[in-house]
Amino acid sequence: MRSPGVPVEREGAAQDARQPRRILAIWFMRFALDRWRLGAGLAEGEGVDAAPTALIAETAHGPRIAAANAAGIEAGARAGMMLADARTLCPQLAVAPSDPAGDLAFLETLAAWAMRWGPWSALDPPDGLLVDVSGAAHLFGGEEALLADAAASFARRGLAVRCALAPTAGAAWALAHHGPADAILRSGDDPVRRLAGLPVAALRLDEDVLTLLRRLGLKRLGDLDGLARDSLARRFRNRRSASANPLMRMDQILGRVPEPLLPVLVTHAPLVQRRLMEPIRHRQLLERVVADLAADMERVLEGEGLGARRLELGLWKVDGELVVRRVEMAAPTREAAHLARLFARRLEDVDAGFGIEMVRLRSPWCEPLMLAQGDLEQRAAGDLGDGFAGGEGIADRGTSLAACIDRLVVRLGAASVRRPVPRESHLPERAQRWQGPLEPERTSQGFFDFQFRPLKILDSPEEISVIYETPDGLPRRFRWRGETHDVLRSEGPERIAPEWWRERGMVRLRDYYRIEDALGRRYWIYRSGVIGDGRGGIPAWFLQGLFG
Repeated sequence: MRSPGVPVEREGAAQDARQPRRILAIWFMRFALDRWRLGAGLAEGEGVDAAPTALIAETAHGPRIAAANAAGIEAGARAGMMLADARTLCPQLAVAPSDPAGDLAFLETLAAWAMRWGPWSALDPPDGLLVDVSGAAHLFGGEEALLADAAASFARRGLAVRCALAPTAGAAWALAHHGPADAILRSGDDPVRRLAGLPVAALRLDEDVLTLLRRLGLKRLGDLDGLARDSLARRFRNRRSASANPLMRMDQILGRVPEPLLPVLVTHAPLVQRRLMEPIRHRQLLERVVADLAADMERVLEGEGLGARRLELGLWKVDGELVVRRVEMAAPTREAAHLARLFARRLEDVDAGFGIEMVRLRSPWCEPLMLAQGDLEQRAAGDLGDGFAGGEGIADRGTSLAACIDRLVVRLGAASVRRPVPRESHLPERAQRWQGPLEPERTSQGFFDFQFRPLKILDSPEEISVIYETPDGLPRRFRWRGETHDVLRSEGPERIAPEWWRERGMVRLRDYYRIEDALGRRYWIYRSGVIGDGRGGIPAWFLQGLFG
């Protein structure tokens, strides 16, 4: 299965011989305001929308205008202006809070709906879409008819749009934002000539880069084409991102280099819900409803051959408040009793208020889980309870490791359930990391298979004073945490060189020793450097681990 992050333009290069690439760019000219107006149930220019209105966003310096309607713009309000300044120009300016997260979710919904014109679509945040319509125009009667159908479809939904068609995403975006209405750049047209009259803002550059280009007298795309490429490349040679490099943007528009696009993947999240005839306030009743929903979810997931990895429980209260509780499983599961038990602890702090009138269970993360033959002679399992007591033992009941981990995570928190795994590093303090209990190990080298390490390694080595045979002999006595220890036995050294690909050039090698003092206690110490290595003065000694 292809990763959604693979550059789509590169994938389309193999199709050029069969079908020219065609990208439809859709720009929602008043996206945030149109969504706010539709949410308020207003037609364009009707009611509140007819008066000067602006959407505001809270910033560290106070409210700032995010968008304004036509009446507000005519009164002097502009996007990016402080609300206090806008109120000076237009005291009657009405305001409403902006909702960037809601706008993005709505844009994702529109991206899925826009696949009616092509096999895939991509987001162009904050107010645009890109749709691949290669080979699909004839289904609508031609490219002109396809553009007309797209504009009419969004107009019926109450959204003001501008559309354009071009061989590349950059060219389509430029024409939709700065070209004539319903512009089409055909495969046989000269893109340099057709786009020469567009402003440099059509390159999708950062504002500081646009300001610099205007100061240099480069106001149109045609001005860049007539300029020596080397001189412009020298000025922007340190600009790595495409939005800060006009030459890279020009190459993307003209199709000289591919532009990676991330298609929207439509996924179905299994969902079950209960609308209650009467609001409930008691926890016992709520747990019974959750258990019923878990049983419904089990049937839905079983029918689709899936198991849940994450579940979201939504509780709608009578006063309009929404309470959400989430659980995440270590392995895919659909066992209703297990899911209900996990949510039982998540409901302890829920304040029902005047009552809960609707409960919804949703699984946004699922993985394949096929049916498996169970134990035909398994006895009916008793309830273990949250404390794993008062019922049959885990081994008797046959509780899986994943179910045990899920209960521990719910009780202790996700950050408290981890396991150490080895990592490719010669240095002991870097040779292990913590990860989820059931996540697969990513290391490809069994470093610890042939190295003997102490049971306990300190978080950071502690410096000690050591009497030893110079220049690189065995330690005879050392002092650690105010106590002196005589060394009776020692083994070593085990030399570990610095990781030259990570460390600076003056980092010294280490000689590790396993030693035992007069009381039989065993330690793991090392000498940092040797005399005359040219990387410092007298070697220092450190204690790094304790043997059991």
